[in-house]
Amino acid sequence: MLVWTPRGKALVLGVFGLVVAVVFVAPIATVVAAALAGSWTGPLPSDLGFTNVGNALSGEQAASLAVSLQTAVLAGAISLIIGTWAALASREAPGWLRRLTDAVFHLPVAVPSVAVGLGVLIAFNERPLLLGGTKWIVILAHTVLVLAYAFSAVSAALDRLDPAYRQAAESLGAGPVRVLCQITLPLLLPALGAAAGLAVALSMGELGATIMVYPATWKTVPVSIFAQTDRGEVFDAAAGTTVLVVVTLVVLVVLGRVRGRAALR
Repeated sequence: MLVWTPRGKALVLGVFGLVVAVVFVAPIATVVAAALAGSWTGPLPSDLGFTNVGNALSGEQAASLAVSLQTAVLAGAISLIIGTWAALASREAPGWLRRLTDAVFHLPVAVPSVAVGLGVLIAFNERPLLLGGTKWIVILAHTVLVLAYAFSAVSAALDRLDPAYRQAAESLGAGPVRVLCQITLPLLLPALGAAAGLAVALSMGELGATIMVYPATWKTVPVSIFAQTDRGEVFDAAAGTTVLVVVTLVVLVVLGRVRGRAALR
């Protein structure tokens, strides 16, 4: 906007394109190339094929992908329910309590995910809530990490929501439950879809907290990729990363279509 001449605009676009290519495109392209490579001894990969990708979609790696999907869906659903409830409840709370709720729900974003994982491990590794060694401690850690984003998305949508809809429904005799189910929640569907997509995407790629709490029977894809990289299996790790990116993008596209249909309604 601040550049008026054609040459200046071309220069700005060129610099922007270069930054995008170096920062975003090149790393992803390198990972995809490594996923398809049989060897890489020169400047370019050789023996290209889908052997590594096939390995990433079979056996233990396929099980890890299923674990990641289940964890992301469950953590996203739980965080969406709790975040929506908290956002709706805080709207009716006093100002100081609303600010306190906002700070508490955003606290996991302000600390490293490893700290969140360690806290969950310590808090839920003893009775009466003994979750250590089960899949639920992983799902809980992911829920804590993505809850802030679900809460923020719904809170922002509520701030933009016209109160006239609720007031009109109440003036016609609708009770709080009916207003919530037939007015507020339908109007929040686009925000709920966006929150769900963000929660799932973040959960699919989460590693820091997961590696602190996961049991051997519930290993996610990022943990498997980390283990492969640590063993020097770079091509297999790249294939797993490529599969993870593709699956996450497919899930986001599906949720985006659902969100789009909700917005049209």
